[in-house]
This record gives sequence, C-alpha cells and structure tokens, in this order.
Amino acid sequence: MAEVFLGLGANTGDPRANLRRALQLLAPAGDIVAVSSLWTTEPVGYLEQDWFLNAAAHLRTTHTPLQLLALLQEIEHALGRQRTIPNGPRTIDLDILLWDDAVIASPPLTVPHPRMHERLFVMEPLCELAPDTIVPLLGLTVARLRDSLAGSMRIELAARAPW
Repeated sequence: MAEVFLGLGANTGDPRANLRRALQLLAPAGDIVAVSSLWTTEPVGYLEQDWFLNAAAHLRTTHTPLQLLALLQEIEHALGRQRTIPNGPRTIDLDILLWDDAVIASPPLTVPHPRMHERLFVMEPLCELAPDTIVPLLGLTVARLRDSLAGSMRIELAARAPW
C-alpha cells in the first residue's frame, strides 16, 4: 500500500460540506488514516474571491498514482468544480502532495506537488499529519518547510480535527 498525502481546498458553495463530501467520495481509494484540522486561508493569485478552507489527508491506497488522480478529478467534477480562472474560486480542489518517497514527473502528474513548499495553506495542515516526513527533491522535512513560510500569508485555524 502506498502512503499518500492529499491537499484539499474549497471556497464556494458550502466549503466545509464540500470538503467532507470529497473525503467520503475518497472511500473507494483506500483507507483515510488521518485528516488535519481545517484552516481558513487567504486566496493566492486571483484575490477577488472568498477565503478558502484548507486541510490535508493521509491516505493508504493500492491505487496507482494515475488511478488516484483520475478519482480525484472525478470527485472534483461530481462536486461542481469548474476551471475558469487560474487560482480562481472553486467548490473543491484535490491535489496529490506526496506519494511515499516517490518522485513522479510525467504528465499529467507531478509529485511532490511542485508548489506545495511555497504555500502555507498546504504546509500548515500537512505539518499536522507528517511533520517529520522528508519531501523528496527538497531534502527537508515538512515542518522545516512550513517554518520557512511563517508570516507569508494570513492563515487561521477554523476547526480542530475532526471537523
């Protein structure tokens, strides 16, 4: 079984309900080991939108990376995700952040997620689940990468796990 970490985000409709529903729809992919607290974060890139709710999940799966990616995209579609504006509003956003200690660089998937270490809204919830995990290619722990982002954006605890 692969140990996988996912990033989750939403800022339209009922974001908390969308995140909960996405986790329920992940059941066919394997066992959800843990889910982080829920964080309220300011948008990045396109700023004329509501703040996001973000979380991370630890999943054990027998799926291949591309099978899991396809399932995540199906879940996004089922929950009404529309890709109209880069970094724009969304009902749900699901990203594969880490896959064991693998490096995957083939379209349509790059793991570790190429911008995760630049985004506090990813690293804060991920740090709750895997602070000592070393991020491949970067050679630094999740906690160290999170600490390097302190003060880089506004982020607030919305709800402790489980939410």
